[in-house]
Amino acid sequence: MPAEWEPHKGTWLAWPHLEDHWPGKFEKIPPVYAEIVSALLEGGEEVFICANSVAMEKTAREILSQKIKNAKDFSKIKFFQIPTDASWSRDHGPIFVRDKTGQLIIEDWIFNAWGDQWPHDKDDIVPQKIAEQLKMPIITPGIVLEGGSIDVNGKGLLLTTTQCLLNKNRNPHLTQKQIEKYLHDYLGAEKILWLGEGIIGDDTSGHIDDIARFTDANTIVCAVEENPKDENCEILKKNFEDLKRMTDQNGKPLKIVAIPMPEPVICEDCRLPASYANFYIANKAVLVPIFRGKNDEPALKIFAELFPTRRIIGIDCVDLVWGLGTIHCSTQQQPVYPTNSK
Repeated sequence: MPAEWEPHKGTWLAWPHLEDHWPGKFEKIPPVYAEIVSALLEGGEEVFICANSVAMEKTAREILSQKIKNAKDFSKIKFFQIPTDASWSRDHGPIFVRDKTGQLIIEDWIFNAWGDQWPHDKDDIVPQKIAEQLKMPIITPGIVLEGGSIDVNGKGLLLTTTQCLLNKNRNPHLTQKQIEKYLHDYLGAEKILWLGEGIIGDDTSGHIDDIARFTDANTIVCAVEENPKDENCEILKKNFEDLKRMTDQNGKPLKIVAIPMPEPVICEDCRLPASYANFYIANKAVLVPIFRGKNDEPALKIFAELFPTRRIIGIDCVDLVWGLGTIHCSTQQQPVYPTNSK
């Protein structure tokens, strides 16, 4: 599996439509997606959007046209009539990998909506639909796995959590060793870094993309909470300390960079999984969720230091995170085709 910072053909999204994910706030969500699409275009991406119907595509185009005025930019947006249950493309979308010849292949892992929390029959077959429309080969590993539960450095190192991958609501029939073999066989993971728990409020059972992420082959940003009274403090402290003791696929030390947590984002007495770690690396930009708090600017500064050749674009996600996800959860990268491909 290529690392996220490797060149993309484009980025996949699914246009938001499930009002139950944002009760009382849904009307604010499509404009946030328009912000994300605009930032992706600015970041050198084509954008591929799954829409449930022609009518939904029309509505999406109208909303996008209010944000994206340049016709040349708008032409880089392509719609696909592929129905979804929800819009979290990171988890239900295809995972693109390369075989030994460099050819791209779509992998269709089972998606069970984070332990059967939501209807997911349409979501589960999205990779098949995309493979059909792109006329790309597809393989089915046969176990539950979401894109947000893993992160890779493109060199054989994979980062994940025991809370998620060993959770009984995913693959209760598999041992840790058996799961590691799947990650090796289908994602090229030569070594797996296991962290413990994810952040409070995360309904995915501890997805890695809210707590720790690769920024290059040897660097990991890790969320930390400085307030000892915050319920995330000890969880994240342990993750950070564990990472400091871990090594890369060659046994060499990793560079671990602390990134602050946002101030708690609360909606209707619910602690939401707000995290700067849910960023997305586009070709020429890094899209970072921000939350109208004092730690937004320090976090953006850290990303600017880690990605000196990419523009850092902060996107207000206070409303989006009410759906329990933000930018990385909404996106899925498609690497470039091989140079010898048509």
